[in-house]
Amino acid sequence: MNAPRSQSLYSAGSTNPAPLLETVDARTKLAGSNRMEILLFSLGTHETFGINVFKVREVSKTPAITKAPNMPAGVEGLISLRGNVIPCVSLSKVMGLSDAPGELGSSMMVTEYSKRTLGFLVHGVDRIIRVEWDRVRAPESVTSGSHAYITAITELPDGKLVSIVDVEQIMANTFGEAIIPQIERAEAAEDHNVFFVDDSSVARKKIAEVLDKLGVKHKHALNGLEAWTRLSGMAAHSQQSKRDLRDEVSLIMVDAEMPEMDGYVLTKNIKSDQRFDGIPVVMHSSLSSEANRSMGKAVGVDAYVAKFDAEALAETLRPLLARSHRE
Repeated sequence: MNAPRSQSLYSAGSTNPAPLLETVDARTKLAGSNRMEILLFSLGTHETFGINVFKVREVSKTPAITKAPNMPAGVEGLISLRGNVIPCVSLSKVMGLSDAPGELGSSMMVTEYSKRTLGFLVHGVDRIIRVEWDRVRAPESVTSGSHAYITAITELPDGKLVSIVDVEQIMANTFGEAIIPQIERAEAAEDHNVFFVDDSSVARKKIAEVLDKLGVKHKHALNGLEAWTRLSGMAAHSQQSKRDLRDEVSLIMVDAEMPEMDGYVLTKNIKSDQRFDGIPVVMHSSLSSEANRSMGKAVGVDAYVAKFDAEALAETLRPLLARSHRE
């Protein structure tokens, strides 16, 4: 396996952050390569943390923050960023890192996540590394302390471990989980079987709630490699029993970022395998920018839905399920 490739966050000879998305065209070409780019940062402890570069719009020094009443725990206040007022979240406080210094971090990552813009306060930003998803592993099953906010682990060439933060878990614990509204049942709901894959426990819970309200049966996997193994097994079984695979899988829903195999490679595998002909693939991701939609289209997804809008997800799935049933 190739070692993670790194690049500096800063322009040569400059102390100002380089625009993180200035090479967006190059990054879009990562679609289907099973590679991602991670921005490394610290939270005042000896650990190294990471976040997908596509979630980060820019990095700056921590600006003046205006305190506001009735803010959730960990939200330090508000800032005005080019005419938009955004909340600033102290990641060390939200993650309960008791050995982190008490003062606010010196750097702020402006993130775009599920159509929301937030400032994440961190103690320092290091560099960007490019890493292959098959070098990224799910963490051990730990659900307490800061480990509850870690979605994956990868290793640097020097042996140092990088903990990739679960932004969905951080957002749910800070601002509350999304409320699923009333959703009309899908046409011929009892005939549909949806297979979905997501490495975030928060996302899996909410997806299942939407599918339950649609009235469809569903199964899930925890990462792309597990999903592909199970889907391949279903396809092989259908071939052997001379049954239509669509009787077992009406629609497949994939996350974009997942340990071991990302959603782009998973989609390419599905779309290049004739056994899955006629089964739509929906990408459901917190990476909500147009660049990510383009990456999804490049590998052949039938629809792209940004997390987490339950009504938008249901309205996207409904016609695809109906089409799959008619075919």
